[in-house]
Amino acid sequence: MAEAVISKDKNDSEILAEIREIIREKSVELIHLQFVDIEGILKSITVTAEQIEDVIEGKQMFDGSSVKGFSPINKSDLYLMPDYSTFAVLPWTVEDGYSEARFLCSATNPDGTLFEGDTRNVLKKTVDRAAAQGYTISVGPELEFFLFKADENGNPTMELSDNGGYFEPSPKDLGEKVRLEIYRALKAMGFIIEASHHEVAEGQHEINFKYADALGAADLATTYKWVVKTIAQKFGLHATFMPKPVFGINGSGMHVNMSFFKDGENAFYDPTDELQLSNKAYQFIGGLIENVKNFTAVTNPLVNSYKRLVPGYEAPCYIAWSASNRSALIRIPAKKGMATRVELRCPDPSANPYLTFAVIASAGLDGIEKDLKAPAPINEDIFHMTDEYRTQLGIENLPGSLESAVAELENGEIGRKTLGEHVYNKYVTAKKAEWNNYRTAVHTWELVNYQSKF
Repeated sequence: MAEAVISKDKNDSEILAEIREIIREKSVELIHLQFVDIEGILKSITVTAEQIEDVIEGKQMFDGSSVKGFSPINKSDLYLMPDYSTFAVLPWTVEDGYSEARFLCSATNPDGTLFEGDTRNVLKKTVDRAAAQGYTISVGPELEFFLFKADENGNPTMELSDNGGYFEPSPKDLGEKVRLEIYRALKAMGFIIEASHHEVAEGQHEINFKYADALGAADLATTYKWVVKTIAQKFGLHATFMPKPVFGINGSGMHVNMSFFKDGENAFYDPTDELQLSNKAYQFIGGLIENVKNFTAVTNPLVNSYKRLVPGYEAPCYIAWSASNRSALIRIPAKKGMATRVELRCPDPSANPYLTFAVIASAGLDGIEKDLKAPAPINEDIFHMTDEYRTQLGIENLPGSLESAVAELENGEIGRKTLGEHVYNKYVTAKKAEWNNYRTAVHTWELVNYQSKF
């Protein structure tokens, strides 16, 4: 019997034959064609399995003017081209011999060219830029999430699912059964799961999956968020990837581990160096340091993102790097050789993975192309330094609000260069509107502190 996910090491014709066989053997009735908007929010069009031939030829049309950040109404016709390697049967839909499946898709113009407003296509361009220099990009994201209890209508409450702490088992970790079901669903969809555990904060969890190429990793991160939310709902819970849902405890991050490979070898590894890092790795770090302020609005895209990036909760807010220091923005994990990688710790899981991986890789490529030098590593605890000492060491801060992050995005070059004019302009416009809505809203804190006093 065919597996519910397809093999990754076959050519297109072999993959398509396998997909048709899975549809037949698993009695797939419906196929969900998924794509993301400019914020990385998953969208879907559902067709019957009888339409599979039109689907694989990219003939499914949709209205791009109805998708955030896509087309104007006078140029609204777009098409979905499925990525065959993302086909998977959805394990929670298997019932009475019938099932549903999905593809992740890229948007194309009526003439078949890639639509520039599709953020999946933005990442493809960065992958092509790296390939032109002989590099392939490997990415391993780590996404944390919170589980809240839902009310009788399925809406999230502010009651956390448990009061467990870091690495705590049951009975305090009440999320074990949920994580087990998430793990089983992900595995059935082709994920290779490496670890699962309760995180530092109450109700906070993490499930780690194996790294992949940049586009594949963004597809996995997008799928992961969808599966986590879907399975949590079955337990009467609401999973959120909001970076800071609860005041006074740790927020959720999406640490991004990235490596460049060339001719089958890890281009960041040099066994003769003191830290076993190559010159290319140091240049990559230099590119991140040089550009991080200018792309933080992409990796940390919400008003709420900047309530996580504050001292005292393990999230990095100071621009520095280290081989092991977790208070630094950039860390080099201990594993070396083929596992050598650079970990950027500021991104959060609300970010669009396609844009996030694109700007990080693009900044690193800038460092390599311009031979940028990495500053000296900081191995002391940055969180407990005085402001004066940090200034003395030349350690700068990440932007402190979405407003300042968007201003940095506009002042720098990396955003426009990486995102392209369409996505860049739509993104900046959307984030300015988001900040303005927040700025002009009256918040509970203001009412508590001012209403009776004045």
